[in-house]
Amino acid sequence: MRVLEAQATVSDLDAFIATVGDVSEETGATVQAFDARFVVGRDHLELAVELADRAIARGNEIARDRAVEFILYASGRRQIERAFEMGVSDGTHPVVIIVDGGDEGAAETVLFDRLELEPATTLGEYDESLVRDFFDVGDAELTAANGDLPALVKERVALLTVER
Repeated sequence: MRVLEAQATVSDLDAFIATVGDVSEETGATVQAFDARFVVGRDHLELAVELADRAIARGNEIARDRAVEFILYASGRRQIERAFEMGVSDGTHPVVIIVDGGDEGAAETVLFDRLELEPATTLGEYDESLVRDFFDVGDAELTAANGDLPALVKERVALLTVER
């Protein structure tokens, strides 16, 4: 699994998504893009991919598409529309893209080229307020977790399998 970090300017979201799909098809890689402000770290994404793949292997997946399964787990949500809120949107913002399987190297090169991504460090630069709101983490819960927001997010990811 490769995790690509970049700054993206998205002027046409449908074209961006179509390009991601084309690259996935051409390279055989599963590709999913996220707004990096929602991603608390690489281990957040690694856990989401691990649990999504485990659900798929067991025939317990929520979505028919592996990339969608990734975002469902990363978001800790079963509703696809709500999960996509942590996906890429129009505008200029930090992104993180999972590339897994197939020809990952080719997918990385083509994604940076076709989407005109600018390499940037984006992991670890999450927006605490945005993450707390999205994952519904209140003050009391954060205090009980000794302020470890990433641990609470990963708990939400892991609990998705329990909430069936």
